[in-house]
Amino acid sequence: RWGHNLINIISNIDDDYQLSKLLSFYIISSMYLGKKVSIVFPAYNEEKNIAQAVKDFKATKSVDEIIVVDNNSTDRTNDIAKKAGAKVVFEKKQGYGFALRHGLKQANGDYIVLCEPDGTFSSQDLKTLLSQMNKYDLVIGTRTNKKFIGNGANMGFMLRYGNISVAKFMQFLFSTGNMSDCGCTFRVFKKIFVKKMLPYFTVGTSHFLPETVVLTSILGGKILELPVHYNRRVGISKITGSFRKSVKVGLNMILLILNYKLNPPKL
Repeated sequence: RWGHNLINIISNIDDDYQLSKLLSFYIISSMYLGKKVSIVFPAYNEEKNIAQAVKDFKATKSVDEIIVVDNNSTDRTNDIAKKAGAKVVFEKKQGYGFALRHGLKQANGDYIVLCEPDGTFSSQDLKTLLSQMNKYDLVIGTRTNKKFIGNGANMGFMLRYGNISVAKFMQFLFSTGNMSDCGCTFRVFKKIFVKKMLPYFTVGTSHFLPETVVLTSILGGKILELPVHYNRRVGISKITGSFRKSVKVGLNMILLILNYKLNPPKL
């Protein structure tokens, strides 16, 4: 039926450019056709951003479930997220990693997307990440490609090369495949692989993201990194809002990676 509908639509299009766009859309969509997609937004006081984030990802028509993990917000994040159509769950343990881990547990999709709700990432990149999920267990965005960094984005020289350096360190120790960004939240997991990783998670704070990459590699998963657009944040980052915070997160990531190399989990 799907193919029959496509043929009918194509027969009514005369413009070559519009036809090529339509075919590209169907080719990409067919790669995850029949798979349910969940998106997880970790949220701490995101009342200014959360409604727009939910709206933008709904508009892609690729998302079946949107979960907002309220990590002890003191503003109206909870109410606004519900009104926007998201499912809201709560994580009492304060920490970025705890929120993401809880979201991964709660998500029902075959593919689970992690993303920030602060406007830094573009929902239009979602289809690009999803298009590779038939071949990989984890597809990660990278924010370090200069062509994709927007004006005012929090990706200056130090932060950019800090991310690249830690990513290359992780790549060297764990043979992850080409890596250039150790801390990009925007990523997609296969649910079946998340289930394998859940018992091994240890990090509940801001350096949780490299742990997902290291564990995917240790457990034999396939990883791909693709460029994504990175825009100016609405508000101040709770994780890398200052130079001191950025350095602390980077050092914690390095220690985490080293610890996994020296003390790998018993599988």
